[in-house]
Amino acid sequence: MLSSPACSPFRLPATRSGARRRSAAARTITMRDRSKNRKPTQRGRYLSTEAIQAVQSLKRAALRGVHAASAAAAVEPKLRRLLKADMVAVFRELAAQGEALLALQVFEEIRKEHWYKPRLLWYVDLVAVLASKGLRIEVDKACSYLKREQLEPDTEGFNLLLKTLLDSGFTQLTMDCFRLMKLWDSDPDRITYTTLIKGLESLGKMELSAGIRLEAENDYGSLDFLDEVEIDDACRSSS
Repeated sequence: MLSSPACSPFRLPATRSGARRRSAAARTITMRDRSKNRKPTQRGRYLSTEAIQAVQSLKRAALRGVHAASAAAAVEPKLRRLLKADMVAVFRELAAQGEALLALQVFEEIRKEHWYKPRLLWYVDLVAVLASKGLRIEVDKACSYLKREQLEPDTEGFNLLLKTLLDSGFTQLTMDCFRLMKLWDSDPDRITYTTLIKGLESLGKMELSAGIRLEAENDYGSLDFLDEVEIDDACRSSS
């Protein structure tokens, strides 16, 4: 007589591990969207935990109504413990978030560091966020710092700075920075002259624009390039 399938010697009894595998397979697996947990980025890099904490501490102090200078002083020890790259990242993150006064205070702390070496693009970021908030006195302050620096030649950086100032209506500061540009051996190029001529004319500064036209003609012999250079595209590609 044949044994029943349940009692067949060739049929292995179900093990507990097998039961657990079947139970696990029956469960619905859900995955969290990791994009929600991504850290803020700063120009292609991730901010460190310490940098994120510094940004958050400054912003919390500002929300409590603490003056920006006091807010920066409150977290100064934390800022000074940051690595160079993280301290700069905190500054640029605050600027990107539109935290103009906080960005200015952190930038001033950066200028005190022993490793500080000025970069024109930092000034572009700072001037842009200050101007966007209508902080004209602070823009003047930032440019006064720039006038005391010793920079390497950087025509592309100056082109960005000149456009940022003109877009915000800072005529005199634009002309001051144009003089600095030549003083620091950053030779004006076609983008420089196009930015200045068109920007000044859009602000109704025809006399200043005429002077720049003469300089451009002396350098290039012709102003035909004025209708050929696309300022926005050229500035974006250099940033």
